[in-house]
Formats: sequence, structure tokens, C-alpha cells
Amino acid sequence: MRKKFFVIFSILICLIAISFKLFTQKNVFYSKNTARIQTKNTTSEKKNETIDEKLNKRIVLINSDKDKDGIKDQKDIVLGARKEADKKVKYKEGYYVGGYPPENEGVCTDLVWRAFRDAGYNLKDMVDEDIRNYPGDYERIEGQPDPNIDFRRVDNLYVYFKKYAASVTIELKPNDIENLKEWQPGDIITFDHSEHIAVVSDKRRADGIPYIIHNVPPYAREGDEIMYWMPRITGHFRFPK
Repeated sequence: MRKKFFVIFSILICLIAISFKLFTQKNVFYSKNTARIQTKNTTSEKKNETIDEKLNKRIVLINSDKDKDGIKDQKDIVLGARKEADKKVKYKEGYYVGGYPPENEGVCTDLVWRAFRDAGYNLKDMVDEDIRNYPGDYERIEGQPDPNIDFRRVDNLYVYFKKYAASVTIELKPNDIENLKEWQPGDIITFDHSEHIAVVSDKRRADGIPYIIHNVPPYAREGDEIMYWMPRITGHFRFPK
């Protein structure tokens, strides 16, 4: 009887030991698996941060506030350009005595000077003054300045920004933080010198490529269009220096 009891007792001890071992292994498995999941989630968060939050942290706007409204100039330029896009200002060419077209219409250059106006700059006066002082720098005027239209010509704005703004890279690389941080909100881009001009938005695609704000037929808009224009970019400027 005692021998039978001892055998049963030994079997119970073995079963308890086996159960404990299995329970321990299961917990280790879950712990390792949970760690893997947590690591995976952390990696995913880092990937998300790489293009979005991390990029924003590395972009530092120029510390300039021309109109003293508490908003830095580059941001003001974006907001001014976005007003044109929100209003869907109609694309319409024309020559106007005094230079300024009606507020509800214009061309690509009109979006730019209006954006600068929101930041406190009178781009017309700035360009006209530089043409008066340095007419030889502006081939487009052919020695005959016309304040009614000079500031609304892309090739004249290209010359002006080339002289008084910082020139930045015209290369644009998706998912490349070092390159993408060079494309800051409020930057100005010219295409084919005399054909088109746009403002870099503060909105971006998932891969970091910025949107642009510009007026092109039929009306002003903000969108993911920069890669379409990319082969034709001739200038990328940041104002003020």
C-alpha cells in the first residue's frame, strides 16, 4: 500500500513539474512575441516620424516678420498664396494701367506678389526700383521699363530673386530627409525662366514631396503637382535671405 502511494505521489510530482515547465515556456514565448510586436510598432512609429514629424522638426523658418503680425514671412507667404487657391482666383491674362489686375483674376505672378503682400512686402515697388537702378540686369525690358507689367513677368521675377533671395537646390528626392528639408514652406520656384512660377506649400505627400500653390488655367490651386513640373524647374529661391 505504501509502495502504491509512493508511486502515485511521484507521478503527481512529475505532472506538476511538467505543467510548470510548459507554463514557463509559454510565458517566455508570449514575452518574446510581445517584445517583437513592441519593437515592430516602435520601428513603424520611427518610419512614420522620419518623413512627417522628423522632417518638420528639421525645417527652421527664417526669423523674419516684415509686417510684425507674429507670423514669420515664409509662413505668411504660404497663407497668402493659399488664399488665392481657396478663392479659386480665375486665371486670366491682361494688361492693366497701374499694374494691378482685379482681385478675382490674374496669372501665376499675381499669386506670388499677393502672397508677398500678405507678408508685408510690396513686390511691385521692389522690382520697379531694381529695374530703375539696374536696367541692364533685366533683358526682358529691352531698355524700356514698363511698371504696368514688369513685376508680373516671370523672367523679371527670376532675375530679382536670383539677386536678392537665397538660391536653393533644384533637386528633389522622395524620402530623403537631407534633401527634403531644403524645400521649405514659402519658397519660390520658377519654371523655364519665363513660363511659370509657384510657391512651395507647407503640405506634403507621405514621402515628403511638398505640394505647390500656383495659378495655372483654369484657376489658382494647391496640389501634388511639383513632380510633373520637376524637369522644367530653373530656380528655387528663399526670401528673405
